Amino acid sequence: MSYKKQITRFLSLLVVFVGVTSCFRPVAYLQNKPNYPVDVFYENQRPERPFDPLQDLEIKGEVPLMRRQWDNGRMLSRGNDAQQKELMLARLTIQAKKLGADALVAVRYTYYTSMTDNGYVMTGLAVKYKHEYENSAK
Repeated sequence: MSYKKQITRFLSLLVVFVGVTSCFRPVAYLQNKPNYPVDVFYENQRPERPFDPLQDLEIKGEVPLMRRQWDNGRMLSRGNDAQQKELMLARLTIQAKKLGADALVAVRYTYYTSMTDNGYVMTGLAVKYKHEYENSAK
């Protein structure tokens, strides 16, 4: 193959590659850190600011198994997906905000899977941050 044909072939492949990759867009846009109405701290985290507890909160329920989780009588995956978990946490933080909380601490997610459903429980403690002037008065 001549040098001119090799260059032409290379440039043709390059044009096709650039054309295909420039059309690519991700199917789902995932946020690295969702913006909730209150601060969220999981059970292994603790806020740096002092706080007063307001109320324990809990959300629980069941959602049907998705087709992709079950095939030919065999369980392929268990639990809820990331989007479902994010929605649960959003509901829990909204409850906390309605109570006047600044944060949700000790957030914990547990689940179970049956033959037909994914069950879940998400818990957390709604808390109110202590104000700076309260800290300096002590």
